[in-house]
Amino acid sequence: MGETGRITLERIEAAAEAIDPVFRNTPQFVCEPLSKALGVRLALKVETVNPLRSFKGRGASWLLATMAESEPLMCASAGNFGQAMAYACRPRNVPLTVYAATAANPLKLERMRAMGATVVLHGEDFDAAKTEGRRVAAARGVRFVEDGVDPEPSEGAGSIGLELLDFSEPLDAIVIPLGNGALLAGVATVLKARRPELRIVAAQAMGAPAMTESLRRGELVVHDRIDTIADGIGIREPAPEALADLRGLVDECLLTSDEAMIRAMRLLHVHAGIVAEPSGAAGIAVVLERPDQFAGQRVATIVGGGNLTPEQMERWLA
Repeated sequence: MGETGRITLERIEAAAEAIDPVFRNTPQFVCEPLSKALGVRLALKVETVNPLRSFKGRGASWLLATMAESEPLMCASAGNFGQAMAYACRPRNVPLTVYAATAANPLKLERMRAMGATVVLHGEDFDAAKTEGRRVAAARGVRFVEDGVDPEPSEGAGSIGLELLDFSEPLDAIVIPLGNGALLAGVATVLKARRPELRIVAAQAMGAPAMTESLRRGELVVHDRIDTIADGIGIREPAPEALADLRGLVDECLLTSDEAMIRAMRLLHVHAGIVAEPSGAAGIAVVLERPDQFAGQRVATIVGGGNLTPEQMERWLA
């Protein structure tokens, strides 16, 4: 849909002006050692060097900037969006309740609470927590903010695309992690409008393929469960609004394994000194598993999050 849909360049440009500066103008550079290891010229857009270690602060900051009143808010999160909402709500004294799965990353839960959010654990995965959060919000008459459904998180994320327009080299493709679709919708809206020749590739976990299958089939596909270490992109029930936002923006959707994401995390750590969580390394994992498909090309990817517990660092980066 892009410019004919609800996510527009005009709104993304407005978001880019209003977002907290701590989240803007993040590093973007060609990593030559990693390029050599992958057989491509790889450009990294690093979204982990901020107080939240993820790109989610862009959308949350913009959402709070658009609110006329300090009404209580509720949301659901695997961790990074909840942190971003807590960070944005705190200086405005906006009460926030975050619903998360019982197995959610404890580091992310701890940071949400430290920033003043009330955290409620419910269900075995993100979608179960989201369903319960929605139910409670409706019963209490409280606004429920949904990443990928509310347009503001996508518009905020789209500011990444505006920054990539200024990248110093022309690019052949960009590989963007795909979870609920907010990051992909925002960035792809910008790049399809301004760089239509650039191939937009979505990278999703093989153990949570519902968004990819829905986009490929042109209809909603829902799974009963997910099986991936990539909690940041672990979606089993896509939002129809998110699917509509992505229509016509994505050239290809590719699935990647947990094993490839771990290898990609290690490569990022060794060659770029960057700590990424599995979802943040999904774009590199896709390139890693398909050397012939990307060989010799100029490829960009977004490292969207780097929130790992010490135990996860020891297990995955050692």
